[in-house]
Amino acid sequence: MALFSKLKDRLLKSSSRLSREVDAIVEEGATTAAPAEPSSVAGASTPAPAAPPASAPAAPAEVSRPGLLGRLMGRSAPAEPRRVLDDEMLESLEEMLIASDMGVDTALRVTSNISEGRMGRRVSGREIRELLAQEIARVMEPVAKPLPIYATKPQVVLVVGVNGSGKTTTIGKLASQFRAAGKSVVIAAGDTFRAAAVEQLQVWGDRAGVPVLTAPEGSDPASLAFDAMTKAEAEGADLLMIDTAGRLQNRTDLMEELAKIVRVIRKKDPNAPHNTLLVLDATTGQNALSQVETFRQLADVSGLVMTKLDGTAKGGVLVALADKFGLPIHAIGVGEQIDDLAPFDPEEFAAALTGLET
Repeated sequence: MALFSKLKDRLLKSSSRLSREVDAIVEEGATTAAPAEPSSVAGASTPAPAAPPASAPAAPAEVSRPGLLGRLMGRSAPAEPRRVLDDEMLESLEEMLIASDMGVDTALRVTSNISEGRMGRRVSGREIRELLAQEIARVMEPVAKPLPIYATKPQVVLVVGVNGSGKTTTIGKLASQFRAAGKSVVIAAGDTFRAAAVEQLQVWGDRAGVPVLTAPEGSDPASLAFDAMTKAEAEGADLLMIDTAGRLQNRTDLMEELAKIVRVIRKKDPNAPHNTLLVLDATTGQNALSQVETFRQLADVSGLVMTKLDGTAKGGVLVALADKFGLPIHAIGVGEQIDDLAPFDPEEFAAALTGLET
């Protein structure tokens, strides 16, 4: 699929690093024992006959020792390194996963599942990557869910996140997708304190073919959200997407402002916002976990969008988020173009993250 190709290219930092480190771990403790000869399988040492009869088929030795042509064709390529899966190897794998921002608890759980029933076996780097991909996909499968669409009109989607997380571009990309699906969409520029933010959102609105509602600079964002709901309802819009100012999760005043937006929205519709999307920047690593904790408390986050996966070598943070919170991951961003936001596919993500082909 196109998504996998894009993920593979954009997650090159993660996949190439994980591939190299897995191979290095295997090679570090690899054994050099040659594969057993056929005659040794039964434990006997039967001597070969001095000379085969004239009518006998070609000697087996020619199969096990190919000639020059066979070697040129790669038939005698050396076997890939293998290492016994033991506690030392598991510890190295755990450290590697923790370094990829997967988190201690998730890394321990993944390696424990990999080791189950396989301790003492000699494994290759390729086999370890396949096992890692299977475990990552298993963790991610329950949270891979598209943004739900309800019959309520307008369906209010509040988009939150810290400064620079990619909220504005995410709104533009989602609006473009919803419009292409036949939905009428309205965007409210809730970051009323930064003219540049409003201008950027208007650019994305133009790209998506979606109207953007604005207010004078410095206006109360909660009032804008209320007015936007009134207008979207009057126009029969299917979705209203409300942008909010980027705010650090440790700024109490800014977080209280977000809580006010939610309170005011609920005066118009007690069930709104119907979705609260937290946009996370993959390059922030483990800090994304604390962001989820704080935004969930104030804005009742219902789903996640992870951006900038093309700019990090630590894509494992998405696995840690899925394992710890279980919040739906609606989409991932792997670029700046309007179509660079795709539904989350756990198997393709796991393959791309571990550098596997599909």
